[in-house]
Amino acid sequence: MADNTLSRILSSDVFYSFSRSPTAIISTVIALLIFLGAAGAPFIAPHDPFDLASLNLLDASTPPAWTAEGSSQFLLGTDDQGRDMLSAILYGSRISLLVGFASVLLSLAIGVTLGLISGYAGGRIDTFIMRIADVQLSFPAILIALLIDGITRGLLPRDAQDSLSLYVLIFSIGISGWVQFARTVRGATMVERNKEYVQAARLIGMKPFLVLRRHVLPNVMGPVLVIATIHLAVAIITEATLSFLGVGIPPTTPSLGTLIRIGNSYLFSGEWWITIFPGIALILLALSVNLLGDWLRDTLNPKLN
Repeated sequence: MADNTLSRILSSDVFYSFSRSPTAIISTVIALLIFLGAAGAPFIAPHDPFDLASLNLLDASTPPAWTAEGSSQFLLGTDDQGRDMLSAILYGSRISLLVGFASVLLSLAIGVTLGLISGYAGGRIDTFIMRIADVQLSFPAILIALLIDGITRGLLPRDAQDSLSLYVLIFSIGISGWVQFARTVRGATMVERNKEYVQAARLIGMKPFLVLRRHVLPNVMGPVLVIATIHLAVAIITEATLSFLGVGIPPTTPSLGTLIRIGNSYLFSGEWWITIFPGIALILLALSVNLLGDWLRDTLNPKLN
């Protein structure tokens, strides 16, 4: 069974396109290295940046190990609090990926649901949902996320804001990104609802919810997966932007955006490594995921094959 599945994958058009694309291969390798490093941070990180008892302010702002004033204990140097930059980047990548994946799943759930309802029901329901989508599209996603983040934090007790900041950030980014999913699913659903198998399901008395879940949804998920891959890179950058502006993850939690914001204050004082290395990690992560999404979109587009 496993051999048959593997042989089908290796003989598929997608794998053939992947094996002939150096960009896709390199992007996959970089993304996998970052994912594995983030997932295995507790095991491979030299230090634990969350353990305040292990931090020593005397180690603060130590240059990278290959410089004259560097220490072999800190390969990429330390930040202003004495945290090992390599460990902070590994743990920060975990938080950035967690926010990215969780917000994309939230956007996908909201967008796919509203897109199915809009495309299948039509009429006033379709008009109402699409007008909301049009209004949201008239504003940049980062402004929508900032607005939702500010409103949500204003409704929370002050003493609970830091502990719930991760969930607020995921909610803000997720709400700001559902429109692309909804519009894509709506268009695909409007095509699928007029096909014979959907008409037959209606004739036998199947309820609309079952028609959407069993018949329409599986046939509209192809474009959704491509959008989700591309949107993951956007969500990671949005998280970094919000954290850089000081409205995302608190400074005690080292996400990539928080590390860049902290290091930006020391960039012109000669302590360049505090912001440069997290910035490089963010660029590699976002770029590799984005390039994979572009390759997947081109591969699954029949007009380009």
